[in-house]
Amino acid sequence: MKTSILMVCLGNICRSPLAEGILQSKLNSDAYFIDSAGTGGYHIGNPPDSRSIAVAKKYGIDISKQKCRQFTTQDFLLFDIIYVMDQSNYNTIIKLAKDEDQKRKVKFLLAENHNENKQVPDPYYDDNGFEHVFKLIDDACNALVKKLSDKNTNF
Repeated sequence: MKTSILMVCLGNICRSPLAEGILQSKLNSDAYFIDSAGTGGYHIGNPPDSRSIAVAKKYGIDISKQKCRQFTTQDFLLFDIIYVMDQSNYNTIIKLAKDEDQKRKVKFLLAENHNENKQVPDPYYDDNGFEHVFKLIDDACNALVKKLSDKNTNF
């Protein structure tokens, strides 16, 4: 059975598509299913932001085929862990959780690397922020992959 991981940001066009693509590039698709979603439904069905596509491509990752979707309560049942990019995403997802088990699935992605609830800044209004965001997410995904390789890992 595959371990399923969901990456969540606001619109599912900048940060979470990058996180999905970066983590997919580091893990075996036979063992892991990685997806992304947004807390808002602003961009449903659209591809990621062209600047996210460009920065991912710069590092050899193709996220151009992804399609934006909105987080639903069904995701609590489908995913083993749900990583959020910031406090607003966390608050929105936690409000939708039906019980403590669902709440325990929700974590901050950067906490994997920094051991604190550090937020991934939204680069949407800062063209230069996409490179910085890519590196933050990449570092956190490297830490997550290391954690997943530990056979005693419990989310």
